[in-house]
Amino acid sequence: MTQTTRVVAGIASVAAGTALAIWSTRDLREAKRTRAPGKHVAAARAFNHGSALLALSVLADSAMEHYRGSFENRAMYLPPVVALCSLGAALHGGADQRAASHRLRHAIQICGAATGATGTAFHLYNVTKRPGGLSWHNLFYGAPAGAPFALVLSGVLGAIAEQLRDEPEHDPQLFGMPAGKALALVAGAGLLGTAAEAALLHFRGSFQHPAMYAPVTIVPVGGALLAHAALAPARHAARASAFARLWLRLTAALGFAGLGFHANGVARAQGGWRNWSQNLFAGPPLPAPPSFSALALAGLAALRMRETER
Repeated sequence: MTQTTRVVAGIASVAAGTALAIWSTRDLREAKRTRAPGKHVAAARAFNHGSALLALSVLADSAMEHYRGSFENRAMYLPPVVALCSLGAALHGGADQRAASHRLRHAIQICGAATGATGTAFHLYNVTKRPGGLSWHNLFYGAPAGAPFALVLSGVLGAIAEQLRDEPEHDPQLFGMPAGKALALVAGAGLLGTAAEAALLHFRGSFQHPAMYAPVTIVPVGGALLAHAALAPARHAARASAFARLWLRLTAALGFAGLGFHANGVARAQGGWRNWSQNLFAGPPLPAPPSFSALALAGLAALRMRETER
């Protein structure tokens, strides 16, 4: 891959991320402009979009990593299957404009979150049972403890989207607080969690490329700004939301730019993409960076919802 090709790929990735961030919240912007009903449905659909992107990331990642592990444990077949079901449910929800939840979709997403939580426990057990127990070496080279958590987030976003559809249009509530505020806090916490996993793996890689600092700086700041915008008093709300929205669009673009960087990492390995069957497993994980974009899209939807509440 030549230097020119890499630059073009990076620009295309950033453009794709920005376009997806704007596209995902178009229903919310239209609802706000026309004052039409259904703002909470538009937010629910945006959360479905984020859930779908996370499920796709988990599907690709778990299928590759568990295949590399030769599916030694039969339970290793479960995450790809559940992620595929979650992806289907999220895509169906993203296309559904009805202000009513779907029981099957809701059940699938709850099942996905439960499967992700169980997988996190299994991965932590795998790390602690290795010689040396809980150590940096085992965290680096054992089963990635944060990987199944993406399935938890996908299920949570999808389940919240279904619950939001059943809330009244004039005053939707989640977890005992205004829906926009609750959605922003959930998305912000998800961004901080995914940034922590990226920090661990990039620390393992000794931050050998300056771009490896981006996920551990841009993404946590996005999560903090989102939480601040959710909790800010009314007199500071507009400014906080505007700055957080700008930063979240940058975060969404970063996810796709990271995909380009990881693809470049695979290309630079011995044999490049011609030796894809080995380098895809040995190189940086391609499905990981889009999880930032998924949570940024959810955060943008939450901010739009929060603005209508104020």
